[in-house]
Amino acid sequence: MSKKPYVIGITGGSGAGKTFFLRCFLNHFRTEDVCLISQDDYYIPVAHNMTAEENKLYNFDLPLTIDQSHFLNDIQCLLNFKKVVKKEYTFNNPNAIPKLLELNPAPIILIEGLFILHFKEIAYLMDRKIFIDSTNEVALKRRLDRDMVERGYSKEDILYKWLNHVVPSYQQYLLPYRDECSQIILNNSHAEEDIMVITKQIANELKELQIV
Repeated sequence: MSKKPYVIGITGGSGAGKTFFLRCFLNHFRTEDVCLISQDDYYIPVAHNMTAEENKLYNFDLPLTIDQSHFLNDIQCLLNFKKVVKKEYTFNNPNAIPKLLELNPAPIILIEGLFILHFKEIAYLMDRKIFIDSTNEVALKRRLDRDMVERGYSKEDILYKWLNHVVPSYQQYLLPYRDECSQIILNNSHAEEDIMVITKQIANELKELQIV
């Protein structure tokens, strides 16, 4: 690679379907064409020092819970064609064994996460910004399904965090940047064929620009 990678930011509220969108998007490319770096792997580890009640009250839905400097540094490494190796974040799940993530430079860099537009130094690096959105009801159902199964949280804890942490954070740190994105995608159905149509269109645009 000789030219600067093309950087796409993918953001949206919790439960909007960012992961599903990304999975569909990646289907249109070879592995070596795209590198995905996720904000979720840059949480500052604190949960292991907490009681269950402290964990319930701790607000993970704030920008200060992210190691922004580490996140930015790894993005810049990829932009300078350097490989990044780090452990994944396991969301306070004691049964999960963290994988060792190996991120390789690629012509397209996908940056995904809640606060990537709020972090100005990271947002500045993006060539394209995409906002994935959904209704409040759909997003909450997805959050319940995910956090009870994958992260071991109770329904009570999930609803507490949703009302007191997730929704206020969305309104303060995500919604103000929605209209500055080049594309807003409503993802209420999780219908793969609908999302594949959108991701194919974006992929074709990138190929026409001869990015890959």
